[in-house]
Amino acid sequence: MRTFISAITTLSVVSCADIHAGAQPPALTLKVEQLTAGSRHHFFGYIGQCQTIPWNAGGRYILCLQIDRIDRMPLPDEAATVCVIDTQQDNRVIEVDKTRGWNPQQGTMFYWHPKQAASQFFFNDRDPETGRVFTVLYDLKNKKRLREYRFRDTPIGNGGVSADGTFFMGLNYGRLARLRMVTGYPDALDWSKGETAPANDGIFRVDIKTGEKKLLVSYKDLHELLLKENPKLNHSGLFINHTLLNRSGTRLYFFARGGWSGSKGEKINIPCSIHTDGSGLTLHQRHIGGHPEWDLGNVLIGRKGRDQVLYDVDKKKIVGKIGSPELFPNPEGDISLSPDGRMFVNGYKRGDKNHYAVYRRNDRAFGRSKGLNKGSYSGDIRIDPAPRWNRSNDAILVPGLAENKTRQIFLIRVEEAR
Repeated sequence: MRTFISAITTLSVVSCADIHAGAQPPALTLKVEQLTAGSRHHFFGYIGQCQTIPWNAGGRYILCLQIDRIDRMPLPDEAATVCVIDTQQDNRVIEVDKTRGWNPQQGTMFYWHPKQAASQFFFNDRDPETGRVFTVLYDLKNKKRLREYRFRDTPIGNGGVSADGTFFMGLNYGRLARLRMVTGYPDALDWSKGETAPANDGIFRVDIKTGEKKLLVSYKDLHELLLKENPKLNHSGLFINHTLLNRSGTRLYFFARGGWSGSKGEKINIPCSIHTDGSGLTLHQRHIGGHPEWDLGNVLIGRKGRDQVLYDVDKKKIVGKIGSPELFPNPEGDISLSPDGRMFVNGYKRGDKNHYAVYRRNDRAFGRSKGLNKGSYSGDIRIDPAPRWNRSNDAILVPGLAENKTRQIFLIRVEEAR
């Protein structure tokens, strides 16, 4: 455990007035603080789920992982240290547990428990003897694991927690690692590896209180729907990416994929949606980019061409857009909407740096950051922009490289320009 003092730097601001003629919307100032430091690396995780807030309910603690190296995927026995950053104690990093269910891009799928967000959170782990993945519910107040969600027949890990805290999505991270390494945990047990579209694997729904699980949609279900669209479909195995629960927990949007990472057969990348009661499985013809985010209701934020668009999953069509290509040069970047739905951030790459464009929807206030160094890391160990809002809608957690080239956690505060 170490104590760190935050260094604050003011980033450059670009006003909408520089882009649009006419009335000048307000400008935003973006200030960055380096929260962690030292010889070890610290990070939270990637952008693949909706409403993942790193801060606890009171805003004092921020979840993070601490690791020794970032130049490769972890070996099966290499554990990451589960930590919290105490923002009331000079950003002291407090070690609380260990996990073998993680990778350098995703982290360990941290979620504060919506029903007990002051002290309880979820993360994934992996049994070192069996390779079986499971989800942990940890209590910071009592400094112990309250529960481990272990399923011997289908060892799954958390893939997204509902906003009301009643259930989480479960995924086979062994299958994900086999078919696209960056999405899973190396050498995790994959019980369905012998089948391209198994009937006993897919997306599970796990009741947080009772621990009961059910298979929401199987790979077999997806395969049969895909065959209706393309009877000649030939793939070497399906997997699932980005299980995105909407803000009410009633709808799930995800990608059915295959043929990645050099696998044989056709490359598949089909967006899908389903009600979280298991009904209404739907394939979507309109692809809105690989990193969408839920807006309010059943509308997603994504990309069409150069535009940051709004896509209605019920109507299956684009119903609006946010900002302009001048504001968001890469609408395919990592995007995140604040808890109140007013603040939007697009994180995008240029060279060896990540940049952030922040937009307030009600009055078009805008600010753009200078770049944060991400180094030359690429592929499975890349450092994506991955912005995450706090609960008060005025700060974003982001990754970057410190001056000593370690990966650290940074905070971007969003303020009114003066």
